[in-house]
Amino acid sequence: MLEQVRAALLRGVPGGEEKIRYGMPAVMFADRYGIHFAGWKKHVGLYPVGALDPDLEAEVAPHRATKDTVQFFYADGVPYDLVERIARALAARHTA
Repeated sequence: MLEQVRAALLRGVPGGEEKIRYGMPAVMFADRYGIHFAGWKKHVGLYPVGALDPDLEAEVAPHRATKDTVQFFYADGVPYDLVERIARALAARHTA
């Protein structure tokens, strides 16, 4: 699942640089900004994911754990298309 999350993030951030930051894999979309991901016992988390445009935020809202954290529980399946759209939206914010 983490490989598929990684692939979805890279689709959302074409040319994104992969790094390990804070002990987690990350896909960078600017020198300072990126999206980190990690696998845990019951979920995969994306960090930091700030507020998104209203339509996308409505889709993400059920997966919000905290203000800047999104969790996808393995039991529910990981929506890779949503992961990709989150990455694309965040990258657009930091490259515009």
